Order: sequence, then structure tokens, then C-alpha cells
Amino acid sequence: QVLLQPSQSCAPSRKCQVAMAPAALVWECVKNGNSFLRKSPNMPFMSREPGNLCGLHSCKFSGLVHSKVLDISGKKSGSKETIVMTTSHKKASRAARPGNMLLSTGIKKSSKKGLAEISKALEGGFYRRDLLELAKTKYVKVKTSFKKKKLTFKSRRASK
Repeated sequence: QVLLQPSQSCAPSRKCQVAMAPAALVWECVKNGNSFLRKSPNMPFMSREPGNLCGLHSCKFSGLVHSKVLDISGKKSGSKETIVMTTSHKKASRAARPGNMLLSTGIKKSSKKGLAEISKALEGGFYRRDLLELAKTKYVKVKTSFKKKKLTFKSRRASK
């Protein structure tokens, strides 16, 4: 394998890998200002970047900095609501293609099966095991957000 700088090109017959900046350096560059940063008075800085599990602006949860990204969110298409787990692509070459960098995987809505699916993806695949408990709690919160509030009707013929 040949290690290249981002400006160089590689012959099709050779295996090449693009050299990326270390995560700490990228964080130092984007921590004070980026397009995903949301600042409010008397609140912690929030972030709207794809792949940010908690929505907090910190290096631990950042989807821009880490090579392994994790996010669990709800997606609505028409009347159908689904829970989606977003991870980064396993192939390192996809990191240079922003459109193909993230993978979205549907998760089952059954609590037992959905939580097992998250555990298998994170623990079994040795993929961001530090975020396992946070991912499970966010799954439960997203699932409860799909529930509709039941309307209670008061009978007009009720006894007085």
C-alpha cells in the first residue's frame, strides 16, 4: 500500500490510501465555529451535525472528527415512522466521499429486538462501545416519541 497526500493521485493498479488529519487536529479546527454549531444563552453548545448521538458540541460525540460515527434517530416518510442507526462506512476510501461516508440502517421497533440489534452492532463489532448505553437510551427516547397522545372524550350524558 502507498500512503498519499490528498492532492496526489494513484495509479489504478496500485492500492492507495489517502492520508487524513488526526482527529485531535480536526477538532481543534472545527470546535470554535462550524455550520452545525448552535449557540444559545444559558445553554450548552449544541450541534446539528450528522452522526452526533447526543447533539452536544463535544469531541466525544462529534460526527465530523471521528472515523467511527454513531447516531440513532427517527425518520418519517409519509405516515410511516422508522428508527435509523447511522454509522460510518467500513471502507476507508469512503471517508473522502462525503455523500457515501455514512450508512443508515433500519432498527426494529420491538424493544427487545431493537436493543439487541444495537448491542450486536456496537459490542459485537467492537464499534464505539463507549457509546452503547447512550445509544440504548436514545433508542428508547426515539421510540417513545413516536407514540401518539390518546384523546379522552368526556361523555355529555354522564350522571351528575
